[in-house]
Amino acid sequence: MNKFAPLHPKVSTLLHGADYNPEQWENDPDIIDKDIAMMQQAKCNVMSVGIFSWAKLEPREGVFNFAWLDTILDKLYAAGIHVFLATPSGARPAWMSQRYPQVLRVGRDRVPALHGGRHNHCMSSPVYREKTLKINTLLAERYSSHPAVLGWHISNEYGGECHCDLCQNRFRDWLKARYQTLENLNQAWWSTFWSHTYTDWSQIESPAPQGEVSIHGLNLDWHRFNTAQVTDFCRHEIAPLKAANASLPVTTNFMEYFYDYDYWQLAKALDFISWDSYPMWHRDKDETALGLLYRDVSRHDAQPEGRQTVCADGIHTRRHQLAADQQTEEAGNAYSLLAAGGGAWRRLGAVFPVAEKPRFG
Repeated sequence: MNKFAPLHPKVSTLLHGADYNPEQWENDPDIIDKDIAMMQQAKCNVMSVGIFSWAKLEPREGVFNFAWLDTILDKLYAAGIHVFLATPSGARPAWMSQRYPQVLRVGRDRVPALHGGRHNHCMSSPVYREKTLKINTLLAERYSSHPAVLGWHISNEYGGECHCDLCQNRFRDWLKARYQTLENLNQAWWSTFWSHTYTDWSQIESPAPQGEVSIHGLNLDWHRFNTAQVTDFCRHEIAPLKAANASLPVTTNFMEYFYDYDYWQLAKALDFISWDSYPMWHRDKDETALGLLYRDVSRHDAQPEGRQTVCADGIHTRRHQLAADQQTEEAGNAYSLLAAGGGAWRRLGAVFPVAEKPRFG
């Protein structure tokens, strides 16, 4: 069994914390102070901060507000709590969607997305890449030497795909690099069946319900392309962070059985692997065993370079009150996650039931 050194020398003990979204309470600092007091009571030593905070960090294009984040990091550090600081690319500000509609994703049905939700941006968009690079660079320059910061939490639960013209062209370029010639592609995809032979690269489109979905090679290569796409975007996010302070580790949180991407490939861009545990105790299955399986899958993803794994998001009382026997199983699940290398709860602190329902008080 591998024995890993601490992720950061500042915290030599087990990591214990949560996601924390304090920006919603800027006008009520007493709540933030109470939150920090509860963190201390729970013996937390780390928080993930800044996830989905882009609209607060850049309320208008080119106008940045870091004062609230300065205050939060200083308060947490004074309380003996460290931070994994997030890049905010998982949810962009409304002004960006309105001014630059090309950052919005296009679905499999070729319908452009509206603003809202999470991860509905196009990773091929030059504008989105430029804006992401700018905000990440400013965060790195300002906080990479802050005593509270242990490392970087890159975005949050990368997911999804885009079918816009930019992504179609990148997909074709990826296919050209992979197969060199259309003859090779047609042979690999066995496209002569049903007269699906391609005679020009421009004829190739990503899978679509109103188009081609039956060629296995197309579907498989589309998934491979999306893995390459998200890995490239992740490296794009990481570059300015490492340029500012190469010693700070970077991670992003993986999810259970997740079929959008090949996590084995995405893991190669990271210093250590994080993953999310979301057991559903009301379902008729052994959630503890399933959680252990997810943990082992993530540990496998970490193996190419002998990386460490940490539970990034743990929800252990989700949606339903637990019966007595489920409480015992919940405790076993929680301890198994701690044995995997550390634990962070899904969210700590007061919250209004808007985009996410309250899970912890």
